[in-house]
Amino acid sequence: MSTNLSRRGFMGAAGIAGLTVAGLTTLSACGSGATVSKGGSKASARLKLPAYVPAQTAPADLAGNAAGLDATYLRYPKALTKSVAKAPGDGSRITALTETFTTPAPPQAKNAYWQELNKRLGAQFDMTIVVDQGVDAYLTKFNAMMAGGDIPDLVWFPPNQGIQRVPELLDAKFHDLTPHLSGDAVKDYPNLANLPTTAWKTAVVNGKIRGVTVAYGSMGQVYAINQDFWKPVGGAEFSSAEDFLAKGKELLDTKRNKYVLEPAYVNHIGMFGQWFGAPSGWRLEGGKLTHMYETEEYQEALAFAVKVAKAGLFWPDPNLSTTMEKMAQGTLGAYVQSFPSFLVDAKTYDFPFGVIVPFAAKAGAKPRYSMGYGSVGYTAISKKADAERVKMLLGVMDYLAAPFGTEERLFLDNGIEGTHFNRTSGGDVKLTPKGNSEAVTTAMPLAFLAAGPEYIYLPGKSELAGNIHGWQQELLKISQTNPTSGHFSDTSTSKSPSLTTAMSDCQLDIVAGRKPLSAYKEQLQKWRSGGGDKMRAEFEASIAGR
Repeated sequence: MSTNLSRRGFMGAAGIAGLTVAGLTTLSACGSGATVSKGGSKASARLKLPAYVPAQTAPADLAGNAAGLDATYLRYPKALTKSVAKAPGDGSRITALTETFTTPAPPQAKNAYWQELNKRLGAQFDMTIVVDQGVDAYLTKFNAMMAGGDIPDLVWFPPNQGIQRVPELLDAKFHDLTPHLSGDAVKDYPNLANLPTTAWKTAVVNGKIRGVTVAYGSMGQVYAINQDFWKPVGGAEFSSAEDFLAKGKELLDTKRNKYVLEPAYVNHIGMFGQWFGAPSGWRLEGGKLTHMYETEEYQEALAFAVKVAKAGLFWPDPNLSTTMEKMAQGTLGAYVQSFPSFLVDAKTYDFPFGVIVPFAAKAGAKPRYSMGYGSVGYTAISKKADAERVKMLLGVMDYLAAPFGTEERLFLDNGIEGTHFNRTSGGDVKLTPKGNSEAVTTAMPLAFLAAGPEYIYLPGKSELAGNIHGWQQELLKISQTNPTSGHFSDTSTSKSPSLTTAMSDCQLDIVAGRKPLSAYKEQLQKWRSGGGDKMRAEFEASIAGR
């Protein structure tokens, strides 16, 4: 997905909240989250995840690994493999619900890429593409389709978005794909078998594989910088948080409208937290969970963010919408980005990118780097499809999950050669204006239905690609994962979005100077009593049941 997913796309996908299910009024009430997660956890422990069978494609110039290191290509492979023997469709119409976070795709009738996609799939592939206009757009359409019963063949379930009564919804309206994908069964779909095991965990609900995982890079957020900005202080190398603050003050130049950090305060607190050693979401010790909000390390990070704000290092307009332009101009020093979208930025903008690898904020601190989930949800198949159609639809998603180094991925990312892209003298792929208007805009909503494993390829920027591969290796040395990943808490799905928003709003007010630092602990108690403690119990029960 690195080719298509923008920063706004990832942040939007990760931030949708409050999705309710309007089509379940006739179903019995859902049990408590603890009951659901406890039984589901035991079933999940017995479940065989899809077998992992690496695809045989052009070898990467710099190899990836199962820990999350992305395969890196310094140039586009000349010899491509064909991963799908024939068009997977049966000539019928296929419907899908998905979303885009960029310019809407041109209508199918005026879109050469989409028309070619239909030919290659062997079907009329009709996507209902919800254009992101704030968090309610996709939720509203999803709810309407669930309530009206007009459920498409393929439906994207966003990750951790507060979807209510997920097990009931899936049981009532979508196929259990376990028989088709568990263990060796997935080998009927080689591109799906090539998806990382970690990614499949997010498609498991109560011991059943409920959809095709939408693979996404396993690296988490990253502190991206313009290296030229930091040259006057000897580069972006720091011995402590106070050293970072001192160098930031030295670089700050308000007269020239030059600031150190973008104004996404909560994202920065997350980065500072890694310097102090805060956990990724939750910390598991002796079977007991502690949320990062509750840790001394995270609260130290918040206090440090207050110092950064008082020093004036944040861009003064909290609604800054031109972050990348400011970075390219050298008037902004650093911003927080999801790693896959950082690859998009590195491909799109021409300035000397760098990364701040987490360092010890103070003596004795153990810096950590928080990994991502490795997916952005899963795509479920409507129960309206009979057994043969399910197999056909899985074949279609197998095509959409083609890996880099295949003919299918070349087309999916770039369109038709000579129309949407051309090859440079060095063999790199260069999009045409038509490619940017059709291929890129149509490939994004496709990538939310199924996608191949993450990879690094930056046309004409082989040195930067190699550097990014190296930064990933450094980050992996101190990596950590959220211990609740792959576990289900009903309270988390229903309450976490609103609780997280309240906590974030409190932190924003504190950093902006509207509330004192002491307000944090009061809000933390509200978080615990409002659902945090119940989430903890449900996750602990799920973890204990595995």
